[in-house]
Amino acid sequence: MANELNATIYYEDDADPNYLRNETVAVLGYGSQGHAHAQNLNDSGVDVIVGLREDSSSWEAAEADGLTVATPDEAAAAADVISILVPDTVQPAVYEAISDGIEAGNTLQFAHGFNIHYNQIQPPEDVDVTMIAPKSPGHLVRRNYENGEGTPGLLAVYQDVTGDAKQRALAYAQAIGCARAGVVETTFREETETDLFGEQAVLCGGIASLVKTGYETLVDAGYSPEMAYFECLNEMKLIVDLMYEGGLGAMWDSVSDTAEFGGLVRGDEIIDDHARENMESVLERVQNGEFAREWIVENQAGRPSYTQLREAEGSHEIEQVGEELRSLFAWAQEDEESDEESARVQA
Repeated sequence: MANELNATIYYEDDADPNYLRNETVAVLGYGSQGHAHAQNLNDSGVDVIVGLREDSSSWEAAEADGLTVATPDEAAAAADVISILVPDTVQPAVYEAISDGIEAGNTLQFAHGFNIHYNQIQPPEDVDVTMIAPKSPGHLVRRNYENGEGTPGLLAVYQDVTGDAKQRALAYAQAIGCARAGVVETTFREETETDLFGEQAVLCGGIASLVKTGYETLVDAGYSPEMAYFECLNEMKLIVDLMYEGGLGAMWDSVSDTAEFGGLVRGDEIIDDHARENMESVLERVQNGEFAREWIVENQAGRPSYTQLREAEGSHEIEQVGEELRSLFAWAQEDEESDEESARVQA
């Protein structure tokens, strides 16, 4: 099961800023990633135009940040590199609106491969198509850059007609700060499929269901909701922080011997062969496009299932208990203020 590391990782010394020196980059969108890319590019001396709808609430914010703003079609027509950073669900419509202004030799740049991999956007054959995907929320991409630090990222080339696609993408990665930390080479297919699988089986779907099921098991057995919340949700962050900082080994070394032994002998009883089979099924539906078709149709229908599922998730008892308990922590007020500031940036 173990594989040797075989991905190529690029750093600042591998990137040549000259590939963007006389070029204009259009950043379409000014949300989480868009504002970070645009500001970092601008601070790196790259000529940047932010593309936004005329009625976008972010228009004034981008101008206040010292950036030139135009409509998406105007920005794309004026640019050599067009970085499409609007949400996946609206990218096809945005692409349709800018397609007439895309010229031979331009670069279409993405931060996620969904629409290219699943053919929702079919680029012309005479442009480069690349991806630079920071592995972090946009506000951290910006903060790390301002602190002189970097954010790891991914690099992929889907289409290279100029012969310079990879070098131009590396220059972009350097300009937003990713090359400071390291840029891992991948493909649009690999990035898309691993990203969707990770979200569904582990990061969002798997963890949320594991937490709720653990919580329900304790409450159904007569334990207080407060204790169930602390043990099954609150302490999850502490464990994940240990894994993030030093891998599973650091986590095992940091918990008690009792916790380590209990985890080692019981963990595989929870995530057993049946769970592995379910994960393989999730991966298969990502690989064969079934999930992509399901999500595309869901959006076309106005998101009825999505809305119902979100409402059910929000009404789960663990959310009410958690809201009350989180108010006891000092960081709760700090996070609320941070979220309000982030919402203003992304609006």
